[in-house]
Amino acid sequence: MTQENSRLTRRSALKTLLAGTAASIAPRIFPALSNSIPQSENQPTPSEHEGMARRADDFMRQFNVPALSIAIADHGRLAYESAFGFADREARQRVTPNHLFRIASVTKPITSTAIFILIERGKLSQHDRVFGPGSVLGTTYGHAPYKKWVEDITIDQLLTHTCGGWDNSNDDPMFENPQMNHAELISWTLDTKPLKHPPGTHYAYSNFGYCVLGRVIEHFSGRPYADFIHEAIFSHCGIRDMRIAGNTLAQRFPNEVVYYGQGGENPYNMNVTRMDSHGGWLASPRELVLFLNHLFESTPGLLKPDSIKAMTTPSSATLTYARGWAVNEIPNWWHNGSLPGTSTIMVRTHSGFCWAALTNTRTTSGSDMGLALDNLIWDMVRKVSAWHA
Repeated sequence: MTQENSRLTRRSALKTLLAGTAASIAPRIFPALSNSIPQSENQPTPSEHEGMARRADDFMRQFNVPALSIAIADHGRLAYESAFGFADREARQRVTPNHLFRIASVTKPITSTAIFILIERGKLSQHDRVFGPGSVLGTTYGHAPYKKWVEDITIDQLLTHTCGGWDNSNDDPMFENPQMNHAELISWTLDTKPLKHPPGTHYAYSNFGYCVLGRVIEHFSGRPYADFIHEAIFSHCGIRDMRIAGNTLAQRFPNEVVYYGQGGENPYNMNVTRMDSHGGWLASPRELVLFLNHLFESTPGLLKPDSIKAMTTPSSATLTYARGWAVNEIPNWWHNGSLPGTSTIMVRTHSGFCWAALTNTRTTSGSDMGLALDNLIWDMVRKVSAWHA
């Protein structure tokens, strides 16, 4: 799972897919299904809808995308929602705004929010150590004595991807040993994969670090990770349908899209369920916008202003990533997600817009689909004269 570069930072393969695509992406204006999102008065005009759909058409053709789903809110009000293409190409099942997609690393802001909720509840501190005697998780995982620097890792270093190793490289622990459960994988990683840098000194994107944060959440909440997220976050946002993904096509939920690999990738040979706290959620774009609205646009919101500031302030190791969020100086806050069969983005702009866009494929060629997906939504937003994102 790679974190895509983004325009915000100034940042065979489905050959049969295009049959019938032009008809599938004609402009479709769906009735409002707000899930507690009030409607914005600044809706696109019919001609602006058409222009947005044409831009979506171009993107889908360029990257052989079966399904694309988008939701956009303006200062907490739903301003646009549309879905294009096929949830299941073979069955010719049209995608709707209600369909669920794997969101991949767009999961990380949700997990970070849960950690800050626990901090606000006085359960832990950003600077608590994670492993070793007297730490958050003690010696629950792996075998003491731990390898060099492991006992120095803090909660904050996991949030900021500065723990010193276990990065998203060819030997990312989260894509090894798929038969292992969380406890077995964490123990195996601690025992066999030494850190590369002293914690806090080097940024390296780590899915495994957010897997560990999921176990921290379970430790302090006394509940399974997904249950705590539903109780502490989703229940306050009106989110009802988000859930942890299954691994195989047979485990597809009734309202979930089918995923399509490109370049030989298989979307159904990973342990996505085990990715829960770093990349395992299913969602619709509307539900992600609900999350963004309740985090950033509501008063009171999910977190206090001081927690929002801490969560979106970059670490000393990089200016472009904070605690579960990619950031810039504008400031815009966002996260991309990428897995075989999945490319996603979730954005909160400095001007009060929140949006999410989800697809059910990704490219493996030299083209940067994540950057293009980011560009797509910015271009669509700029086609609406009443919007100023």
